[in-house]
Amino acid sequence: MFSLSLCALAWLAWLQAAPAGSSNLGLLMILAVFAIFYFLLIMPVQRRQKRMQKMLRELKTGDRVITSGGLRGTIVSLKDDSLQLRIAPDQVKLEFVRAAVAQVVDDEAAAKTAK
Repeated sequence: MFSLSLCALAWLAWLQAAPAGSSNLGLLMILAVFAIFYFLLIMPVQRRQKRMQKMLRELKTGDRVITSGGLRGTIVSLKDDSLQLRIAPDQVKLEFVRAAVAQVVDDEAAAKTAK
């Protein structure tokens, strides 16, 4: 990230020293830098956010989840913006905000880790 900004600064300095006839090239290069930033930085973050929102919308009772704090549990009940998890081995029920769920654990993956 730091090297990319240094390259951009060096490129802008080169543009200032370039003749006036190459302004179209300069504009094209600026647009290219913005396109690179969009495809490398902005678009992946947007995809990740959409995937996370979809996962949170599709939560259902009985799903095994891992919270952002690292707790593993099974969803017992769902409300608008919260959920209750049953945490093994003591069957403790804790209430969390939906946004605290980091991932849903597949039954196959949970079986492999239990072995």
